[in-house]
Amino acid sequence: MRPLGLSNGLSRICAAASLCALLAVLVACVGSAGATKTDALEARLADARGEASSLASRLQAITAELGSAEGEAAEAQAREEELGTLLFEGRRRAARLARELRASRDRLALERARLRRSRQVLADRLVAIYETGTPDTATLVFESSDYQDFVARNDYLRAISEADSALADRVAEVRAAVHRQVLELGVLKAKAVAYDERLEAARAEIASVRAEAEESAARLATLKASREDSLAVLKADISEWVDDLQEARLAESEAEAEEEVGRWLGGPYSIPTYIVMCESGGNYSALNPSSGAGGAYQILPSTWELYGGQGEPQNAPKAEQDRIAAEIWADSGPSAWVCG
Repeated sequence: MRPLGLSNGLSRICAAASLCALLAVLVACVGSAGATKTDALEARLADARGEASSLASRLQAITAELGSAEGEAAEAQAREEELGTLLFEGRRRAARLARELRASRDRLALERARLRRSRQVLADRLVAIYETGTPDTATLVFESSDYQDFVARNDYLRAISEADSALADRVAEVRAAVHRQVLELGVLKAKAVAYDERLEAARAEIASVRAEAEESAARLATLKASREDSLAVLKADISEWVDDLQEARLAESEAEAEEEVGRWLGGPYSIPTYIVMCESGGNYSALNPSSGAGGAYQILPSTWELYGGQGEPQNAPKAEQDRIAAEIWADSGPSAWVCG
């Protein structure tokens, strides 16, 4: 019976040894699989950091170009509106000049007609004087029957002389009026021609300016679409990176993971990272030439001053920008930002 007992003991020992060996193999496999998974996760996180840096740089470049494009588009639109107003006012002024020119021509025609009539009357009077002659003083004395007749004849002769002088003065006055009207007509013609030339230049320019405005608007739309695409990718990536950090036990909470991702993108920031990326690409020195907003959070100078900021937001230290942005977020939330 002993040999049989011994055999059974040996069998149990062999089975136990086999089980231990199997467990060792399993532990080794699990450890190897865990190490492989950890290595893969660390590699993904390393790639994520590089991708985050690349995305941040790209968004900064797009934001800078977008600010420039917005400024160009605003200038082109303003110039087009200015030229449009000039053309509208120009057409009204050109019409007024045309009316003044017609009125001046009519006045000139009237003055010339008066001059012709005055000259004809003067000519007729000169012919009458030539044919009848003008009595002299001696003739007047001898032909007068008495003193009263002499006075009457003398008054009549003086009246005729004065009428002749007045007629000559009237002719000279009308001639001067005609000359003035000719000069005025010339000035009006020159004004009308100059204004027509200016309007024609404006018409030619507005076509070019309109084309530039349309081109700027198209470029602006393309840049905005590119930014939206980049931001959509960034939002998805941030969510994935946060999960990876928590899975790798590199962050104890989602908030810590988001803060770490913010560091990859140039932060951490005091408002959601994707808003900062949309507003400035994370550039604390960014300045929008169109709106005047500055800094990583693109804060308007008036808002910056309202929250106690000194100087300009884009020139303030990171800590100061973060502090004021946090206060704005606490008061207004995402509504304070265009990208919110």
